[in-house]
Amino acid sequence: MKIGAFSPEAPFLPALARLWLAGEGSPHDGLIILPSRRAAQALAGAFLEANGGQALLLPRIVALGNIDEAGLLLSTGFALPPAIADSRRQALLSRLILALNGESGAPTRLGPAWALAAELASLLDEADHAEIDLATTLPNVVAAELASHWQKTLQFLQIVTHAWPDYLTDNGLLNPARRLVKLIDAQAEAWRAAPPPHRVWMVAAEGTPAICRMARVVAELPQGMLILPGFDPALKDEAWDALDDSHAQGGIAKLLASIGARRDEVVFLPAPSSAPPAKRGTVLSRALLPAESLDVWQSEEALNITGLARLEAPDEAQNATAIAMILRGALEVPGTTAALITPDRGLAALVAAALKRFGITADDSAGEPLAQTPPATFLRLLARAAVEDYAPLPLLCLLKHPLAAGGMPPQDFRDLARRLEILSLRGPRPSPGFGGLKFRLKTERQAERDFLDRLEHLLRPLALPETLPPTEALRCLITAAESLAATPEATGASILWSGEAGMALSELLLEMLGALEDMHEIRRDELAELLDELLQGAVVRRPRAKDGHPRIAIWGIQEAALQSVDVAVLGGLVEGVWPAPAEPGPWLSRPMRKLAGLPSPEQKIGQAAHHFFSLASACRDVVLAAPLRRERAPAVPARWLTRLEAMLAGSKLALPRHDAASWAAQLDLPQARQRRTKPRPTPPVAARPNTLSISDVATLMADPYALYCRKILALKELDPLDEESDQSLFGDIVHAGLASFFADKNAAARPNAAQALTASLLAEMRQQRPRAALEQWWAARLERIAAWVIGEEQARRAANGAPKALLHEVSGELRLGHFTLKGRADRIELGANDMVSIIDYKTGTVPNAKAVKSGGAPQLPLEAVMAEAGAFGEEFRAKVAELAYFKLSGRAEAGEETRPFKSAEEIAEAIAKAGEALPELFAKFARASTAYLASPHPSRTNQYDAYAGISRRAEWEDEPE
Repeated sequence: MKIGAFSPEAPFLPALARLWLAGEGSPHDGLIILPSRRAAQALAGAFLEANGGQALLLPRIVALGNIDEAGLLLSTGFALPPAIADSRRQALLSRLILALNGESGAPTRLGPAWALAAELASLLDEADHAEIDLATTLPNVVAAELASHWQKTLQFLQIVTHAWPDYLTDNGLLNPARRLVKLIDAQAEAWRAAPPPHRVWMVAAEGTPAICRMARVVAELPQGMLILPGFDPALKDEAWDALDDSHAQGGIAKLLASIGARRDEVVFLPAPSSAPPAKRGTVLSRALLPAESLDVWQSEEALNITGLARLEAPDEAQNATAIAMILRGALEVPGTTAALITPDRGLAALVAAALKRFGITADDSAGEPLAQTPPATFLRLLARAAVEDYAPLPLLCLLKHPLAAGGMPPQDFRDLARRLEILSLRGPRPSPGFGGLKFRLKTERQAERDFLDRLEHLLRPLALPETLPPTEALRCLITAAESLAATPEATGASILWSGEAGMALSELLLEMLGALEDMHEIRRDELAELLDELLQGAVVRRPRAKDGHPRIAIWGIQEAALQSVDVAVLGGLVEGVWPAPAEPGPWLSRPMRKLAGLPSPEQKIGQAAHHFFSLASACRDVVLAAPLRRERAPAVPARWLTRLEAMLAGSKLALPRHDAASWAAQLDLPQARQRRTKPRPTPPVAARPNTLSISDVATLMADPYALYCRKILALKELDPLDEESDQSLFGDIVHAGLASFFADKNAAARPNAAQALTASLLAEMRQQRPRAALEQWWAARLERIAAWVIGEEQARRAANGAPKALLHEVSGELRLGHFTLKGRADRIELGANDMVSIIDYKTGTVPNAKAVKSGGAPQLPLEAVMAEAGAFGEEFRAKVAELAYFKLSGRAEAGEETRPFKSAEEIAEAIAKAGEALPELFAKFARASTAYLASPHPSRTNQYDAYAGISRRAEWEDEPE
């Protein structure tokens, strides 16, 4: 039995290539079996380098996880039933789940069922790789006295113990993992019976039972050899005997035990001399020792940490920038190669983006999730918009997608989409569908109405029935997507399905259309979630970019296996990332998995530890990167990093902190900070407004700069997108309904006045067409408001008599020299005593008395000034004796009257002060020297300032004047 290993510090693939070329026989005559396809591709490059860049015929290189009959050259007489396609398996498992009709907690929608089917498929693969018969082992793992949900789980898993095996048998199919096991066993038996006349080398650091059987056969072949990557020779016997599944050498220990080999039988193979510093593997080995052997940490043996460094950035953004700077810095040395190695795809994307800042393109070799590519996001946004009846937010996301063109020149389409956004999509959410959007548009906006008509026509295929087959839903989605993506120069199909991402999406959808045939019907609102699940896990691996840097790489953990570079950044060394949580899965607890014969979850921790040990040992310079915070929470460094630092601290050593964290922190800092002062715009008098509303006056007093922006710069804040509070719409309904009802000043005195006012309010609500979800709730609130208002009105009439004149929503103007004050009174009446009452309706917050008296809320006093000057009509030119607010919420307390002034004298004083201050204010801002200051009164500063960005408020707010 021949078993070999290189030193942990040796670059594995270059060493393997050199050893093969130095061996007996022709280089092309033989077979090398590697764990992954990426390693097989990298080995081909290592052969070329080892041969001095000269072309040569290579041996057959096979990735063990992708073998088939052709790959291992099995005899033509060997035949196995075909494997069921993954998509078809998931579709059939989904159907079995839905057939339970919700029993045992099974989902009843296809999307969740599809996700659960993926978990079932994973369980099937685990069992097949472990060669476990779940039908035999599962009934014994749940004791009768355990909680009922475990019993339900066991009932649910009858899908994989009974229904699924029966289906495979009836249709002459095999699970993919089961077929792979049979292929591996068949090849091993063929070699055992007739050893090949050429070299066969197999690389493995762990293995399923079938891989272990093949490994033994290869090791026993006359020209065979099993090679263990990342084998640690420094472990003592007692530490080796104490290894568990979570240790970096746990997989190798199990592999050797399963083939009946001892550790001392492993032969060390010669390796190139250009290896990392000697004994680095020893340092890492000691850090990863089992708990039983930690007394070795007390040894005074010198530890060599040359080439190791720690990167400790404060957050993810600086961490990515620092890593990019390390990779860029490596290029300063000719011929140096560098790579980020991480399981965190988010970190990979951030670093790739940061590298572009330095003109470096580095694609993530782990691939890009298909769901995040432009054509897939286009389909997902389209499905979401249709499911939500073209609500503003999902519709606008769809219209602003780069692929949306609607048969028009893309720029014209974008322009119309932006205009539609302003006119119809912002503010309170319209009623559902295109009808609600059209209702929002003014009749004269013909271009926008035509645009909506075009969209409605293009998206008509998505006017789906309430239930339909999932394949029909997908076909309708594809039809609508192709229509919406078309331009005058190209069809939607040629745009959507082009490029690597488009072709991958097309192939996936074609596969899914076949897999979902004969599936149960779905509801139309399931389309978006179903599409998301169908795309889950699909990856686009693009060819290396033409402008990609040849010496910079970004690898996932699996892609980096067996590879090495001069400078390696091991990124994402955070608990929950690297290593990922050791979850037992959704079906069984850890003890139950053990009873069923399934691998322990800790084996995945051991695999991650082995990758860490191998990569940190074999690369020349290694930076261990873990940010202090991740996803806005403190990050816990990976256990191996914590152990390494603790061990070094015991020897009064520490990992050097890499300077890149400091570089990243300073990269965007200005050399000097220029102090900003508050803006003091002084526009010419001719540009200043001479007509102001009462609300404008309030703004001018509190924040003149805001009025400057709104009136002089003509900058208006956009309404929120898809606003759901709808408070302003509710206020409009109340004001309009009351005005309509009180057009007859005696309406409140008639019988059934409350019902009549309710009808007026409800009619206004129907005319405004709020969201359907609000109508019933608002109807109840409006009914309570009507009852309160009529009760209050009748009480006022009983106390004061019928008013001589009563108007609602009446507008007026007051000329003051060159200035005009405009205002609108919600309710103004001339009482039987020939005095005027002004009441303001509020459906939201009512100003407090202090704000009204101090001038911070000048609405009522200014309306009184206007009334006494005859601005609201000669009939109301009289002394104002009452100023009040009616708070009309329609909630438990339907209405409330608030009087900011306690007496007629206070009202008269407030009116006089307002009448005097107003001309002074107008005169002040009529002078060219008067500046429109930003927030001149700190006590009145608006925390929500729409113009804070324009005034650069954050740059001067805390600065001394």
